[in-house]
Order: sequence, then structure tokens, then C-alpha cells
Amino acid sequence: MDNIKLLAEKLGISTHFSDAGKNRKEYDVSEKLLVFMAEKMGYKASTPEEIESSIEAVDKRRWQQSLEKIYVVEQGDVRFDLVVPADYASEDFALNLTSKYCTVPEPMSFEVINDEEYRLIGKTKYVRLKFVITSELEIGYYDVDLQVGFKHYKTTLAVAPKHCWQNEALKHRLWGYAIQLYSLKSDRNWGVGDFTDLANFVKLSAQSGADIIGINPLNVLSHDYPENASPYQSISRIYLNPIYIDVEKVPEYQAQDKEEYAEDIEEFRQSELIQYEHIYPIKISFLQKCYDRLLQNKSSERYKEFENYMAKEGAELERLAVFQSLYHKYTNQVWGGWRAWPEEYQTPNSLAVKEYAKEQQYEVNFFKFLQFEANRQLEEVVQLVKDSKMKIGLYRDLAVGVGQDSAEVWSEPDLFFKEAGAGAPPDAFFPAGQRWNLGAFKPQALKEDAYRPFIKILRANMSSAGALRIDHVMSLMRLFILPEKMDEGTYVYYNFKDMLNIVALESCLNKCAIVGESIGNVPDGFLDSLAEKNIYSLSVLWAERYDCGWGDFKQPQAYPENAFVSVGTHDMPPLRMWWFGYDIELSYQLGLIENEHLRNEEYKKRENDRWHLLKALDEAKVWPADNLRKADYIYGENYPEGMEEAVHKFVAKTNCPVFLAQLEDILHVEKQQNLPGTDRDLHPNWRRKIPVTLEKLAQDIAYIRNVDAITSER
Repeated sequence: MDNIKLLAEKLGISTHFSDAGKNRKEYDVSEKLLVFMAEKMGYKASTPEEIESSIEAVDKRRWQQSLEKIYVVEQGDVRFDLVVPADYASEDFALNLTSKYCTVPEPMSFEVINDEEYRLIGKTKYVRLKFVITSELEIGYYDVDLQVGFKHYKTTLAVAPKHCWQNEALKHRLWGYAIQLYSLKSDRNWGVGDFTDLANFVKLSAQSGADIIGINPLNVLSHDYPENASPYQSISRIYLNPIYIDVEKVPEYQAQDKEEYAEDIEEFRQSELIQYEHIYPIKISFLQKCYDRLLQNKSSERYKEFENYMAKEGAELERLAVFQSLYHKYTNQVWGGWRAWPEEYQTPNSLAVKEYAKEQQYEVNFFKFLQFEANRQLEEVVQLVKDSKMKIGLYRDLAVGVGQDSAEVWSEPDLFFKEAGAGAPPDAFFPAGQRWNLGAFKPQALKEDAYRPFIKILRANMSSAGALRIDHVMSLMRLFILPEKMDEGTYVYYNFKDMLNIVALESCLNKCAIVGESIGNVPDGFLDSLAEKNIYSLSVLWAERYDCGWGDFKQPQAYPENAFVSVGTHDMPPLRMWWFGYDIELSYQLGLIENEHLRNEEYKKRENDRWHLLKALDEAKVWPADNLRKADYIYGENYPEGMEEAVHKFVAKTNCPVFLAQLEDILHVEKQQNLPGTDRDLHPNWRRKIPVTLEKLAQDIAYIRNVDAITSER
């Protein structure tokens, strides 16, 4: 094996992989890319000598630290290793564990195993010892103090359960919705869905018998570029997007504030698309007034709550707020994001940044106020969910990565790949592959930080949720990384066992069920590993077909029993759009389908797909009794009345524990929410509103009939 390939494999960089396209392809990774990836992971590889030296460094790595930063283990099999000079093997050993959350057994019993594994580093002979804790430990995180003679060694022990948290309600067949919060339309919001809309939708859903509401990622986006509206391109996966604040629910809001902008707000409310560039600044201006009023009454209970919130969130919130303030200062002065700022501001720990934070405390604390109020309003929704007795409640969405020009990357740049971002190779749904340009953790850097960044992101998104969707869950095992200036990419592997166990541990600590979005290039055996850990998969109608998507639709009884199921996703055309093939024409007009011949081929396949769908609905006997199928609808002419009801009843009949309906399907929407591979200059991604206001939804005949169709099976 070439040395560069050997180094790459030792670092968990794929030298060969296959995609999941219609015609599966194999790829050999170029030497140029392997060198790039190795060097971004901290190992020189430009010359044969550097490669050889780096291989040796990787081999020595474990022998050059006594304990790793963290050991992630499963309950009932708690073990870790220690590297010490060979002379220490005969010393006395003492083990002390402490935990904020778990009781520690007394006395602590353990075994020390010496497998005679030695290594000479320099002039010192080292031995690798294995420690097995035989005392029964509760799940949780433990600070470990291991004493060998007079020496003390410290690490963290994460004791994970064998399975993710199991909500007993998921033993039954539940249903609910998958919505985009921003798209909710109401007679009272300011042109974009907000937390009050979410609360009202919770009430409506609970009355309809729904037990779960899936929502898009709610994380904070760019303050200075509100048009960068993708919820999957956040600047922090810890905190919330202030655009979802209902300004009129802020305690400091005064009704007369609205008079000046009443006509504008009504225009935003009536517009077909969400006008982020106008709505966000107006909301911020109102929130600034509320903030000023809060500061005028520092003796109030509300201000004390704000101070307590800032203290509780500590350095994490401080970094976000300072980043936002600095970004606002430099957004019109330099081009290129935070990497183009003056050097002294490119790291959060510099003296210049600390001085700036003191000087700009008013503005920095304003950004903290936005999070304080957003968190308060979301918590009110969470309480409403509990009061409504929804069995699952909010089902939140954790994005696979974070924007490169983000507070997360600015705060800890060494954790992320530089000059490269996450994406995906071709698959059945995205034949050209995808370049997401998302910041991605470096595997070894993540472990060296005891997985702290990953843990805090999980906690932030689980804390208000009954279930969490992990976007592109394959990233727990591997992530496709594409350099910014190369046309090729490759997979980088993470410590899959550690990542799975941390997800399971946080799931149980937060009582949050876990769902893995696994559409794309799924490794062999991967879904089995998720199932063993009680991680639910995601299933969509369009993917549940035979012959790699060309054959019959599977009947409901053939669907997986450990999956959350829906008709489609926000990245797929709604049912009515799909039927008429409007998505095909759109892709052709935008150049995503390269020529007329390929477009015609897509139309031929869609005609075949329609026949297969009609056949499946007929066999399942799901057409509404008062609206049976009346024709064959050749070449997509006309639209089968009752189609949505039939499809929803069809999917509701499956044995999947949760069925998630989409309002776009129910309400006959003919336009796609997000078209992957495009930006807003080509397609209004993340900007479409549902066509019916929340106030009228309960009386909408399509809504009523589709809910009846679903509840007839659930």
C-alpha cells in the first residue's frame, strides 16, 4: 500500500468509496486530496519523508498520553486503559470517581489487567494497562482520579446505556405533523411564523388527536444577512433564531410601538413569500425598544431573571453575543466574514475581544436579551405541550453541520476542518451530489475535547423536545468532506461507537427519543446499528419501493416498524406538485436537468410512477368511500380527487410508530419548500407560506378530511 493511503486509513480518511446513485459508481480518492485531508487533520504529508514521519506519529499517539481525555463505555462493560512507565505496573492503584448527577458506589471495586503490551518511546519503556470497573455504575459522566503510587491521572468516564431512551408511548401508533415554523401563516403574525403560531398550532393539533409536532431547526441565523434563511446554515446550534419571537408577547412591548409600521406589517403578512430582509430588521428595532425599557427598570423581577439567564449561560452565550456584535460592526467594512476581520478579533480569547466586549456591553447584552426572550417564549410552548398531554410533543431537528461563517467555528476554529466543508456524494434523490459548505468537526479534535462540543449541542436541542431528529445521521459514523477549491471529496470517519453511546446517554438524561435521517448513501449494516441502539429511522413514501425506486410501492404492512414515516420531506415536491411533474419542469428550467432528452426520460418515469402509486392505493383500499378513483389519469391529466386522503390513509396504515403529515400535502400546495442545489437567486427556498391561516385551518375542508383519513387508521 502507498504510504499516503496508509496514513489516510490510519486517520480515518477513505481512500476508496462508492456513491448511492441510480448507477452506483466507485471512486478512488486522488493523492492530492489525501494529502490535503491529512494536513487539515494536523499531519504533514507533502513529501515521502513527511508521510513516513506522520505515520510514526499516529502510531505513537496513544503511547504519548497516560489517559485519553474521555472514555465512552456502555453500562455493564466499564473499562479503560492507562499508559505509564513499565516500572509503575507494580505500584498500588487507587480509583476515585465523582459525579454531579450519579451516586458513586462505595467501596469502588476494579481489576487491573496487564497484557504485557509494551512500547519503547525514547529511552523509556511504557506499558499499557487495562482497568475494568466491576462495581455497578449508573449512567452518567464521571470525573476519574486514578492514583498510581504518588502519581495522579485524570480523565472523564461517560457511562452510556445500551439503548436510547424508550418512550412507552411509541409502542403505539401515533401521528402528528412535520412543519416549517417560519411558513405558518396567521392573521396576527408579522409575516413569518413565530412561537405564538407554534403554540396555537399545538392547541389545534392536540384537539385533532396529534401527539407530535416536528419542526425545522430553530437555531440562530445571521443577524446581518436575514436573507440567508436556510435553517440548516445556522451560526450556532445552541441558540434560537430571534425572528421567531412574537414581539407583541414581549413583556416590555407597548401597543403604540406598532402604529408606525402597521401598514408594512400587514403587507408582510399578506405577501406570498416571506420577506426576511424587511421583517427581521423591523422586529429587531421593536425588540431594541423592549430591551431599553428593561434596562430602565433594573430592580424588577424580570431584569433579575435576565441576569440569572446570562449567568447560567455563561461563556457560551457571551461568545455568541460578542460574535454577533463584532459581525455587525464589520459587516459593511470588510468582505469575507470573520476571517477578514482584523487579526486581533479572529479569536474569542484575545485581549482585544475581551476589551471590545466590555466597551460594547450594551450591544452585547442586547444579543443576549434576544436569546433570553426567545428561550422564554419557546419554554411557554413546551409547557403548553405538557398541559395538552401530547405523548411526544416537539420533535426538533438537529442540523448536520454549522455555517462556516459562524459563531461556532469562530469560537473554536481548531475543532473544524479548515478550507473544506461537509456535503454528500451522488445518491438516488440528488444525482449530482451535494455541496453543503457546512463546518464539520475534525474527529480527533472532537475526542481530544472529550466530545464537549457535540454534547452541548445535543443537550441544547433535546432540552425542549420529546424527540430529536439527527439530520444526516450517517455523520455519527462518517461525513463526506469537500475542499473548497477541489471538485472531489471523500469520507472522514468518526468514532462511531463513542458517538452512538453519547447520543444514547444524552437521550436518557434528557428523556428524548432519537430519530436518524438516513436518506442518502447509507453504509452496509449502519441501520442495524441504529436499531440496536433504539434509534428510529426515517421512512418516506417515495423511498419505500422495490427495484431501487423503479418498481411497486411497498404496501403498508411492509414498512419498517422502527421508523418515523412521512409522505416526503421539505426537500421533496409536495404530492400535487409531484403528480403533475412540476418539479421536473422546474429542474429543467433551472438547469438541474441538463437537456430535453433527460427531461423527457424523467416524465416517462413519472408517468410510470403514477401508475405504481395508483395501483398501491387501489390494493390497499384506501380511497375515500365518498370519492373513489374515477379514471386512470393517463399522462397525469387532471388530479385524482381524494388523492391526499388516500395517500395519508395509506401511510397511516403502516406499522411505523409515528406518521408525520405535512401541511403542504394536505393543502394542495404545488410548489416546493426547498430545492437542493439552488440558492435564492434561482428558487425561493425557505420562503413559502402555507396557503391557509391558522385561524381558518380547523374549518378547512381539506384539513378536516385528511385528519379524518389519518385518524381512521391511528
